[in-house]
Amino acid sequence: MEKTKVVIVGASHGGHESAIEILDKYENVDVTIFEAGDFVSFMSCGMQLFLEDQVTAQDDVRNFRPEDITQKGGHVLNNHEVTAINADKKEVSVKDAISGETTQVAYDKLILSSGVTPTTLPVPGHELKNVYLMRGYDWASKIKAALTNEQIQNVAVIGAGYIGIEAAEVFAKAGKHVTLLDMIDRPLGNYLNQELTDLIAPELTGHGIELAMGAAIQKFEGTDTVTGVTTKSTTYPADLVISAAGVRPNTGWLQDTVNLTDRGFIDVDEYLQTNLPDVYAIGDAILPLSIPAGQKMPIALATTARREAQYVVDHLFETTPAVPFKGVIGASALSVFDYHFAAAGLNTFTADKANITVSTSYYQDSLRPNYVPERAGNTDVYVSLTFDPLTHQLLGGAVLSKYDITAQGNVIALAVAHKLTVEDLATADFFFQPGFDRQWSILNLAAQHALGRARF
Repeated sequence: MEKTKVVIVGASHGGHESAIEILDKYENVDVTIFEAGDFVSFMSCGMQLFLEDQVTAQDDVRNFRPEDITQKGGHVLNNHEVTAINADKKEVSVKDAISGETTQVAYDKLILSSGVTPTTLPVPGHELKNVYLMRGYDWASKIKAALTNEQIQNVAVIGAGYIGIEAAEVFAKAGKHVTLLDMIDRPLGNYLNQELTDLIAPELTGHGIELAMGAAIQKFEGTDTVTGVTTKSTTYPADLVISAAGVRPNTGWLQDTVNLTDRGFIDVDEYLQTNLPDVYAIGDAILPLSIPAGQKMPIALATTARREAQYVVDHLFETTPAVPFKGVIGASALSVFDYHFAAAGLNTFTADKANITVSTSYYQDSLRPNYVPERAGNTDVYVSLTFDPLTHQLLGGAVLSKYDITAQGNVIALAVAHKLTVEDLATADFFFQPGFDRQWSILNLAAQHALGRARF
């Protein structure tokens, strides 16, 4: 019996999860992953750990090794770029980056996990030397070398999201003067409500990072190598620029073949199927269903891609899946020097983008009972909740502290996923032990505060 041919485009989280799940769940399948890059499955989300020497080796910062797939009977071909789909013949065109040869490869099922491409600012000077992107194996090597390069003293980081914050922190710890620039008005403003970003901003400046928020980049200065970044009002010195100004879907090669949204995302239905028969799409290049928003939104996370991949594989051989993809929350976490935070669901920024009216509540307290002194580890904690003003359904939230309470972010994620209300969270039954928390958990207290109840 001839094997069912499954072709997967892209070897990152979605591609890896798809291949593993298919090979583990089905027999008589021929699975091939095509990866355009040279190094298979480098984890850019682990780049800060690599740059700070907190990993075993650079080559270990990856989702998987090719042999993890080949040992199960699959195939992984790096330096092979899928450039086109012929849906009528059920073939993909694959270009070998080494030989330059293009071949046609047949498929029975095709899973697109083509991901995104970092955005290069389209301003004069973007082609200068020492203008770097913070994504991928090769860029990780270049950035690592720059940390100890004495010729690089001034570093400008463009973009105050997760990647930009990580870059700024790494170079500040390396003793460089760092300027963090973004068009938004506050660092991490797309991810956290303002009360929490108001805590993070002084944490950044307190570690020597200069903030230039609300800055529109006009050009990069220099003749051969970058020397500065010019905004409408100021030129900031820069021996190195790290551009972390966003990403765009890697879908240009799909135009006129696969239906795309006006922003270039692959348009999928509730079953993650494209307009082409037997062609599915997952990962950062699609807009998944946001459970709290009740609509499709960009949620570019490894966790999202893996859940999508698992769903597609579970229903790969059903004409119409029994259930639609249930959606995702969008949960994430980050450390900013001494602070740690975790967030899930919507915040004021993402709710506004989705035209959703929300209420918010901000709560500050100590982690443990008041009789435990700060010197014994009783640190301040901060909780922000976002909820529907009419139904009180929890739509999102975040926790932040200098003590690592990021696991509480998973509690918020679970509450949002199951559409619990503020009242549900206010009375949820959590453990108490004064070596860990309060008689009412910090999330209980935050929810009670949101309901206007007296502080316990």
